[in-house]
Amino acid sequence: MTRLYILRHGNTFDPGDTVTRVGARTDLPLSTSGQDQARRLAAHFVKHEPFGFAQACCSSLIRTRQTAETILAASANPPSLRVLPFLTEIDYGPDENQPEEKVEARIGRAAVDLWDEQAIPPPGWVVEPESLITAWRAMLKTLSADAPDRPILLVTSNGIARFALDLVTTGRSRASSIKLKTGAFGTLSLSEGTVELVNWNQRPTHPL
Repeated sequence: MTRLYILRHGNTFDPGDTVTRVGARTDLPLSTSGQDQARRLAAHFVKHEPFGFAQACCSSLIRTRQTAETILAASANPPSLRVLPFLTEIDYGPDENQPEEKVEARIGRAAVDLWDEQAIPPPGWVVEPESLITAWRAMLKTLSADAPDRPILLVTSNGIARFALDLVTTGRSRASSIKLKTGAFGTLSLSEGTVELVNWNQRPTHPL
């Protein structure tokens, strides 16, 4: 059995900032609160995974790399951090880096809800759900076959993480939403032919 932690990077905006839809073409660093979230994640995994990780991967975006590096810096025997292109956030097309009110004005609230609830992309967004599901399937199959004795860490973005749920074979009801909040994670338990969802959208509460 292998544990896989799927994390969404920390915040890229702080209170008072204008929040926008940050996709693949907007490479923002973690904000101050996002750095705090990364440190809380690091403290969480030091406590719950004291032997560290067998592998660690992130996307090419700086916000995922900073989150992963903060966690690994606190981990025992940290592996080298690998960049996996498929973990890069989707491209929001004409809505890239736009505030939410402008996004809703263009596509409508119903289209936003379809994305948030069923992962159906609105018109103009550059995302191929089947390709992402295929990429997740290949990764989970490889990890199940390799069966590393320590957990795997993957740091990605909200638009990518949700498609891992399509491969869950048991425990799917444990996810009340397909979204991951910033600085939150989900846990999959992998064994040959089985992908169990242990939890989803969990934020650590460890004080800094």
